[in-house]
Amino acid sequence: MPEAGEKGDVKALLQAFGRKWDAAGKTEEARCVMWRNTRFLTTTALLLALTVVVQMVGLPQPVTGPLVNAMLFLATFTVGIGGGVVIGALTPWIALMRGIVPPLAQPITPFIMAANATLVIAFGLLVRFNPWVGVIAAAVCKYGVFVLALKFILVLPPKLAQAFQIPQLLTALVGGVIAVIVYKALPEQYKRRL
Repeated sequence: MPEAGEKGDVKALLQAFGRKWDAAGKTEEARCVMWRNTRFLTTTALLLALTVVVQMVGLPQPVTGPLVNAMLFLATFTVGIGGGVVIGALTPWIALMRGIVPPLAQPITPFIMAANATLVIAFGLLVRFNPWVGVIAAAVCKYGVFVLALKFILVLPPKLAQAFQIPQLLTALVGGVIAVIVYKALPEQYKRRL
């Protein structure tokens, strides 16, 4: 009879609950969780790196904006809301630290983070029903964050304030269209169940 705490007792206990035990002493569930965490981290890091590269290349805003938004949508498609929020929060901060954000626009950086998070959350909640509806609703929500921030909190020069209104709505919509097209073209192994 094995004493309490021996590997035999743990193995018997796990088998009693219907879990399979392998030679390394890990359940299949634990391996599955480790694989999902590794996939989440590597995919999020890869998409973050690609987004930063897009920002650093120095393309005009009508190109950079949709590409960055496409990365936010793709992150939400492939790894979920958490990955999209991480990328959406880090990219404006990285742009600020690297000097990409002009000095007059620096006060809006936290609102860019909030708008990106809003876009990702709205899309993440709606994508399983219809990705196109998710893109439209998410773009409108992101636009709404900027409109509310500019109306009630921030005071920016009119030309700069204008850049954070309708252009942001359009870049989010274009980015969403790009992301849906790219996601549909991805091989099944890179897609997440929605």
